[in-house]
Amino acid sequence: MSDYIRTRQDGGLLEVVIDRPKANAIDLAASRALGLIFRDFRDDPTLRVAIVSGAGEKFFCAGWDLKAAASGDAVDGDYGVGGFGGLQELRDLNKPVICAVNGICCGGGLEIALSTDLILAAEHATFALPEIRSGTVADAASIKLPKRIPYHIAMDMLLTGRWLDVHEAHRWGFVNEILPADRLMERAWELARLLASGPPLVYAAIKEIVREAEGSTFQTAMNKITKRQFATVDRLYSSEDQLEGARAFAEKRSPVWKGE
Repeated sequence: MSDYIRTRQDGGLLEVVIDRPKANAIDLAASRALGLIFRDFRDDPTLRVAIVSGAGEKFFCAGWDLKAAASGDAVDGDYGVGGFGGLQELRDLNKPVICAVNGICCGGGLEIALSTDLILAAEHATFALPEIRSGTVADAASIKLPKRIPYHIAMDMLLTGRWLDVHEAHRWGFVNEILPADRLMERAWELARLLASGPPLVYAAIKEIVREAEGSTFQTAMNKITKRQFATVDRLYSSEDQLEGARAFAEKRSPVWKGE
């Protein structure tokens, strides 16, 4: 797929590693490769959960590759399926994605992390949106970050480009867990296996509801759920898994999820 993107599959789990020394920055070609990988993950019924991380111990991802930009990559060029990094504009991605931040996470790298569902970070991880210093805008982060953390903290990051250590990132709520570096990927796989053992149709419904509700009122979203106007909810309520969950509870046993 790409010399700079490595993947590993283990049963229903997919690991995606950005490996572009020195900073795991992303150019147009790497972004397009990531888009195809995440599109295939979305569309493959055998895959349940993805983990995205960076190679090495210093950088998760430094975001947009400014050296590639200086050599001709247009900032508004073709990033491929799913937009920059393959995730932030990928439609109908209704499966859990875990981000394992193994170091510096800045600019577009932070935007990729914000496009995932759970963020684990090593103790030495740091976060920033330094686009202001290079005369450009952190576009996706400008949309997402003020909805995820307190407005004034988000604006501080956007307007000044200042760095947050992992403990501050955790305090403001966009990092779920802080881990020793040598435990980060072990914990990511542990969490991925836990999610993979859960009900995929329910996960799909949760992700669609959360995504679609972001731009609507509470009552509008509730009406769409109760009237089964979300495709994932309609499928869930008509599924064998829905019955299996009730049966397993009544029979005091663990459910066997089939995704159908």
